Amino acid sequence: MKFKPTNLQTALDKQRGKSVTQEELLSQVSSIFNEVDQRDQDVLERATSSNNNQSTNNFEIGALETNRVYHIDDIKKICISYRLRFLNSQLFKADLPYEAIQNIKDLEKTHETSLSGFKIMAPSKLFKLANADDPLLFAPIENGYYYLIHKWGNDLSPFRRIKMWPLINLENFIFTAFIISLLVTYLLPQGFFMNKEDAGLESFILFIFMFKWILGVALYYGFAKGKNFNSAIWTSRYYNA
Repeated sequence: MKFKPTNLQTALDKQRGKSVTQEELLSQVSSIFNEVDQRDQDVLERATSSNNNQSTNNFEIGALETNRVYHIDDIKKICISYRLRFLNSQLFKADLPYEAIQNIKDLEKTHETSLSGFKIMAPSKLFKLANADDPLLFAPIENGYYYLIHKWGNDLSPFRRIKMWPLINLENFIFTAFIISLLVTYLLPQGFFMNKEDAGLESFILFIFMFKWILGVALYYGFAKGKNFNSAIWTSRYYNA
């Protein structure tokens, strides 16, 4: 006598049929999905709520991953170096990825708490800024420390820090104008305005002129566009503050 091999899926189907009908199964599955969707919605609302000024969360210190803990001073330095903003999450105009929502849920389960006070580090263009303009999602711990929940999007250009260096503060701005003025003066032919015997004096006068012109144009453009230095805008919710 030859025995027919056992199909595990068929066996499972028979066992399931003994314990629940298809209608009951669909109802239970639907209830589970609705519950999951509701939890996701609750987390999303808290992550994007306008009432997220909470300065601390009740984390279990022993359960924190130390490589995800950052002090506000470190965050500030990176924001200033790369011209980024560190603002409340409700100002973030893009959608939070599902992975970020899931990470929040996992953290809340691990630490048995409800998180709030979320902050995001990102370039100005990703925020809904009021008129006075690769994201990282943080939640506050305490004493100026923040916990990195999720990172998404593309990495910043490796040249962004160099590009934004002149805008860190006024000193960097003036130094950059000084260097550019030297280069422009060097590239101009000597004896163009004066005799070659007075080339040194001519170069000095040209440099002063170029320095004042470049600095003046840059400052005028900056004021006209309502721009400010990185050190002044990293926590500003105004694009022209």
